[in-house]
Amino acid sequence: MLPCFAPPNVPALPLYAVGPAALPALRARLTPAAAAFLDASGFSAKPQEVQLLPADAGLAGAVLGLGEKPSTPWSFGALPQLLPANSVWQLTDPDLAARGALGWALGAYRYSAFKPPGRAPAKLVPPPGSEAALDAAAAIYLARDLINAPANVMGPAELSAAVSALAARYGARFTEISGEALTEGFPAVAAVGRASVRPPRIAMLEWAPPQPPGAKPAPLIALCGKGVCFDTGGLDLKPSAAMLRMKKDMGGAAILIGLAELLLRRQAPVRLLLLVGAVENAVGGDAFRPLDVLATRAGISVEIGNTDAEGRLVLADLLTFAAERQPDLIIDAATLTGAARVALGPDLPALFASDDAMAARLLATGREQDDPLWQLPLHADYETWLDSSIAQINNVSTKPFAGSVIAALFLRRFVPSAIPWMHLDVYAWNDAHRPGRPEGGEAQSLRALAATILSLYPPGSAAMR
Repeated sequence: MLPCFAPPNVPALPLYAVGPAALPALRARLTPAAAAFLDASGFSAKPQEVQLLPADAGLAGAVLGLGEKPSTPWSFGALPQLLPANSVWQLTDPDLAARGALGWALGAYRYSAFKPPGRAPAKLVPPPGSEAALDAAAAIYLARDLINAPANVMGPAELSAAVSALAARYGARFTEISGEALTEGFPAVAAVGRASVRPPRIAMLEWAPPQPPGAKPAPLIALCGKGVCFDTGGLDLKPSAAMLRMKKDMGGAAILIGLAELLLRRQAPVRLLLLVGAVENAVGGDAFRPLDVLATRAGISVEIGNTDAEGRLVLADLLTFAAERQPDLIIDAATLTGAARVALGPDLPALFASDDAMAARLLATGREQDDPLWQLPLHADYETWLDSSIAQINNVSTKPFAGSVIAALFLRRFVPSAIPWMHLDVYAWNDAHRPGRPEGGEAQSLRALAATILSLYPPGSAAMR
């Protein structure tokens, strides 16, 4: 259990969460003294407004304002830091169990590997019905920790070890591909990482649910994550300001590692194939160069228009390998383009999909989960912008437009049209503290993806039989 939660048998103070319309009913539930104190404080149930209720000795409880709009997990995200450290609380409204527990956990998170938190969070007794929310929070903690880790302690080997540890927790099969096998089987991945003193590798997790003999195999979901542990830009070197957050360039891989964790926790009746391309795009004598022509696993030659567009090269080989397994769905996630952030800002991952019905399902689920995405088009008329005079394709366009669309069109070359495919271009970072979203790494779209997959293949469904 996460440290922001308390065992169910621990004495806990009541936490009332209300909007303005529910204030009269709450006053009727409180003691006359507490109701009078609430009135005297001027509490009006505005969003994030918190009022402690006094007792003769200590506290009698607290009231959280929800505002006029429906509550979200973020409505509860400030509480672990606002309420007294190590105090224990219990939500009084069972309808808020899942949102309250999730928001509480995400607001309590702090990356503390090198610096202890400034204070201990307040604790919540997990309410009945919050089990799925607690699983989601644990998966998000994992992804956030991976993204927040500095690059000197989260290199390709350590990112691969995180996949290995996940596999060990759930009895999944783990394989690491490196050295000559990587050069031969995944030449684009090898080329991107070859200049680093920390060798590139692919971390692969495979898991299948238990099934009776002779049963039809469960659906196969392939997850492909860009795991660039630090991105200098290569020989097309980034300016120093653009490098400051490049430890998060493995955010796509971290999100999909967290997604795999959550699907395994929830016992999704699917087979999982998780592929992480763990590399560092460094500057060195062996770095790949602008105008080099690289091989790929798919046999498609790629001219390098810019060495800072390395993530799509990593994903090209992963997508090709995943497609060879003929999965029912391929999902890739990557901190791929600044253009997606220019178009949509930091909070909205860009979604590209070969199946519009699947995309619509994910978008709707993202809204329901308060984990939104926005779909951008795979505009075929821009395909020629990737033309090369000496190779089958360039890794960038010479035009200064539609950068995220161009990157997605590049990736589409490596996914057979018969396989449903979704590509997420994510930011994976919170620029500033907000309730439930502390500054640092963020597992964007993890909950939306998990809920979509679990709606397609519910635990205990026919897919297990």
